[in-house]
Amino acid sequence: MTERPTSRPPLALILANADPARLRAALVLARCEIALGGHARLFLQGEAVTLLRAPIAAPQDDAWQKAGEPPLAVLVAEALADGVLLSACQSGLAMAEMMAADLPTGVMLSGPIAFLAAVEAESRLLMA
Repeated sequence: MTERPTSRPPLALILANADPARLRAALVLARCEIALGGHARLFLQGEAVTLLRAPIAAPQDDAWQKAGEPPLAVLVAEALADGVLLSACQSGLAMAEMMAADLPTGVMLSGPIAFLAAVEAESRLLMA
């Protein structure tokens, strides 16, 4: 991610369940923060990691596309391309019987301690 000077405090989001609507909302917020010149990171904890299993899809993808919005898989790819730091819980990956190679390119492996250690003191920390 290219460092950009900003007066905005970084945005850190945690998603702790396998709800695709919450993942969509978190990705949209993270992308908006990037568009405003800020920094954003999203940690998928525990069962939330299963949302990144290929093929990435959500039950409401068709409705979102009819509204002019991308399906969840495209939204994940666009968020990564925009510079959102997306990380997946190592324990959640193991629980889902997934491997690092199963994750989209650019998603980092992490744990809650490493995620929180990377969150700056002035960050806005939100549960999605």
